[in-house]
Amino acid sequence: MNLINKIFTSSLGKKYIMAITGMGLFVFVVLHLIGNLQIFLGAEAINRYGHFLQSNLELVWPARIGLLTLVALHVWSAITLSIENKKARPVAYEQNKNAGSSYASRTMMMSGLIVAAFVIYHILHFTVQVPEINLTHQNFLELHDEKGRHDVFTMMVVGFSHPLVCVFYILGMALLCLHLSHGVSAMFSSLGLKNGAYAPAIDCFAKASSLLIFLGYVSIPVAIYFFHYGTGGCCK
Repeated sequence: MNLINKIFTSSLGKKYIMAITGMGLFVFVVLHLIGNLQIFLGAEAINRYGHFLQSNLELVWPARIGLLTLVALHVWSAITLSIENKKARPVAYEQNKNAGSSYASRTMMMSGLIVAAFVIYHILHFTVQVPEINLTHQNFLELHDEKGRHDVFTMMVVGFSHPLVCVFYILGMALLCLHLSHGVSAMFSSLGLKNGAYAPAIDCFAKASSLLIFLGYVSIPVAIYFFHYGTGGCCK
């Protein structure tokens, strides 16, 4: 019990919490991308994937609860550490620190909070499927394919048919990947896995993986909007 108390009250413990939850969220982002990219395989593939998830709620709900727990702990540890750092460091120190830091590292708190707002919208848009926010006047819950499954393919095509939605998603993913470009590197550092020999490789991995994740996620709304609505169809 004392160990748990120390983890949640000490700065080092909070850094571990932020790093471990960040690692879990990074893995989720990658797996979620792999699932979403199945839209390029056609309606059958993405609808089968969606049906598998919706048919195994005994697996999905524990995963959702676990994911929400990771998000809550990550945000809590980030905010508390930020408050503690501001109280402990003088203004002059902060100015010197900013001179040698990257834009991504200086905006971690801001980008993280905006990404959290984006995630809430994303859940309301494609998971809860609230008609009032999709800007298409369609109820995604009513979409079904010829096999009676939820038509995830059509939902995504219709969902990204509005240019404002596409732009919002692209901006959201840009901020997420800006956050990851520093966060992944900081995660290794907090866990004591980043030393002088491996630091350049870890920094390179953080930036490269963030760029690939951005391109992967953004390819979906861009392809749907420009090819499906621009040329009369895509991903068929």
